[in-house]
Amino acid sequence: MKAEINEQALLKGLANNDTKAIEAIYKSNFNMIQSFVTNNNGTYDDARDIFQEAMIALYEKAQGGSFVLTSKLNTYVYSICRRLWLKRLQQLGRYSNQIDGLEEAVSVEEDLETHLKRNAEFTIMDRALNSLGEPCKSLLEGFYLKQLDMQALAKEFGYTNAHNAKNQKYKCLMRLKKLFFTQYNIGE
Repeated sequence: MKAEINEQALLKGLANNDTKAIEAIYKSNFNMIQSFVTNNNGTYDDARDIFQEAMIALYEKAQGGSFVLTSKLNTYVYSICRRLWLKRLQQLGRYSNQIDGLEEAVSVEEDLETHLKRNAEFTIMDRALNSLGEPCKSLLEGFYLKQLDMQALAKEFGYTNAHNAKNQKYKCLMRLKKLFFTQYNIGE
């Protein structure tokens, strides 16, 4: 109930050009929109443009006075941005599916929940990786992010051969997995 009151206050603030309300909407929504656009053939600038268009649409709705928000504000903003971006992709010829009837085909609530859950999992994984310690953190980053082979890892970390590096990587991965799931289960 408190969240609904807060969201109504944000809409009222937006309608009255309240800078704090506009900033609050921006801070709680832009990263999600940027992630969506950049993961779907777009750039940071595209995300800014789409978000700006959505804010204008939301502003016009809020100014009307009769607008009733029937979902969470972030869900509403996300759905506007998603529709605008898919429409733009279609105009650029980078999206072939028909936009008409998109509401029936894609549940924005589910898509948003999936996105938010994935972001939370990435945050937990980052926290687990940072609490892993050295040399495990660097070893896993070398293998998974830098895509170094076992021979290169053995040389970089001073292991006698690739087999020893592989064993150490496995042990580090199991420690990371344990840290991740311990933190993941605490967060639920």
